[in-house]
Amino acid sequence: MTEPSDDAIHNSPSEPAGREEPEKAPIRDLLVSAAFELFTEHGYDGTTIDDIVRRAGVGRRSFFRYFPTKEEVVFPDHERALAEMVGYLEEGAQDPDPVGRACGAARLVMRMYAENAEFSVKRYALTRKVAALKAHETSVVRRYERALASYLRRRFATLQDGDLRAYTVAASVVAAHNYGLRAWLSSGAGSDANIVVDQALDLVHRTWGNTAETMIVVARTDTPVWQIVQQLEGIQSSTTGY
Repeated sequence: MTEPSDDAIHNSPSEPAGREEPEKAPIRDLLVSAAFELFTEHGYDGTTIDDIVRRAGVGRRSFFRYFPTKEEVVFPDHERALAEMVGYLEEGAQDPDPVGRACGAARLVMRMYAENAEFSVKRYALTRKVAALKAHETSVVRRYERALASYLRRRFATLQDGDLRAYTVAASVVAAHNYGLRAWLSSGAGSDANIVVDQALDLVHRTWGNTAETMIVVARTDTPVWQIVQQLEGIQSSTTGY
């Protein structure tokens, strides 16, 4: 037997010719909705891909067209969010505030969660209970962190501690975002999603936003102030070339 096509499944021959059909949800959305219904009814481990496609009313091949694994159906929006983040960072290649740009990229991801708060809360509850999903989520978070670190390495390339700073700031941005996100999700997403995340990211920005190097000058206590200022100006000129 051959598998019926999605068009055959979704377009019943009993529909009268010329009658306008209501717009159907995209197959991707049908699969996600069906999956979470079944996860609620039978648990994640008790649900198979065959169960999902049967509930969604589509062919089995359609599942793998959109999701390579069952874990992926739980995180259907992360590929889009990651692509948006990378694009946003690339647009900020000359941004005078790279740390601020990195924080802005994290806010894009937060917006993705807030767009569908009910779904985000369900996913959070499911992920906390299923070890395989927790591991998959961790791998997704690492991809976000690598994207941030890659951008910051390029921006901090002229600094002596550029690589160290890039990876530290990237990890700090992700940690701040996740702290705020989990606080929002654990509260049932009943408050403004941005409040706690903004507070956490603002702390990261205040801590790492200034990339200027610290200058220490040793002088005798009886050294005139004008000589200290002159010495500082000479050091600055030698480092900037002006």
